[in-house]
Amino acid sequence: MSEGPTGSTVPRRQLGRHLRDLRNRARMTIRTAARALEWSEAKMWRIETGQTSLRSLDVEAMCRVYGAESELTDALMGLAKETKARGWWHAYGEVIPEGFDLYIGLEEAASHLSWYSSELVPGLLQTADYARSLIREANRGFKDNEVEQLMRVRIERQALLTRATARPTVQVALNESVLRRPVGSTPIMAEQLVRLAELNDLDNVSIRVVPFSAGLHHGLLTGPFTMLRFPTTADGRETEPPTVYVDGFTGALYLDKPHEIARYDDALSAIWGVALSVKDTQALLHQATRELKQ
Repeated sequence: MSEGPTGSTVPRRQLGRHLRDLRNRARMTIRTAARALEWSEAKMWRIETGQTSLRSLDVEAMCRVYGAESELTDALMGLAKETKARGWWHAYGEVIPEGFDLYIGLEEAASHLSWYSSELVPGLLQTADYARSLIREANRGFKDNEVEQLMRVRIERQALLTRATARPTVQVALNESVLRRPVGSTPIMAEQLVRLAELNDLDNVSIRVVPFSAGLHHGLLTGPFTMLRFPTTADGRETEPPTVYVDGFTGALYLDKPHEIARYDDALSAIWGVALSVKDTQALLHQATRELKQ
C-alpha cells in the first residue's frame, strides 16, 4: 500500500522552505512575489507551507523572479518532481478532511511521535469500533460507507507502529478521563482499553496515564497536541524541523518555530513528570477494563 515512509509531505515542506528563503533573500514580500508571478497570495502561502505540490515550471518561474542561481534552480525543480509522489492515503482523498493529508505524510515520516490527549484515545491507538463511533459522531451527515472509509484510513495509519523498518518511537500521555469516558458501548470501550494495554507491550510504544490525583498539570493548560520529530543525518542534523500538530474543531495548527517547540518540549517533560509509570499504567488499564466488564 505505502510508497515508503515519506509520502509527498516532506518534499513539499522542504521545497516550500527553500522557496521562502529565496524570497526573503530577494527582499520580497509574499504580496510582491505574488504580483510578479501573477498568482494569489493564498497560493504563495500554500506553496511556502508545503500544502501543495508544484510543477517544475512553476518552481523555475519563482526562482527566476527571486534571482536564484541556475544550479539551485535545477535542484529545486528536481525536488518539485518528488512532491508529486502519492502516499497510500491518497486513495481515500475524497473523505480525508482538507489539510489532514499533510499530517498523515508527516506522521509516516516521523521517527518520534509524542502525544498528550486529554479526552480521547489518539487515532493511532484506536480500535476499529472506537474509531467508528467517534467518526460517526463527528460527521453526522456522512453515509455509512463514508464513515467506513475514514475508519479504514485511521486503522491503516497504525501499520507504522509495527512496520518492518523505521518504526517510530511513540510516547503517549493520556489524561485519566480518556479511560473513564465511555465511547460507544461498554464492550467497545473495554476492547479499546485492552488494545491500549497490548500496544503498551510493544518495544517502541510507551503509554502512560496522568491520574486525576495529579491535580492541575501542564496538559490541562496546553490542551491535546502531537509532537513529531524526524530522522537525523549521520552528523546529527535534523532532516526536518520538529513540528507540533494541534487539531482544532474547525482547523489544525502546525507549529515549528524554535520557541514554540521549546515551550511544548517543556510541557511534555512536565506532563511525563506527573504521569504514572508504564507498569502502573498497565495496572490501571487492567483495573478499568475489569470495572467495565462487571
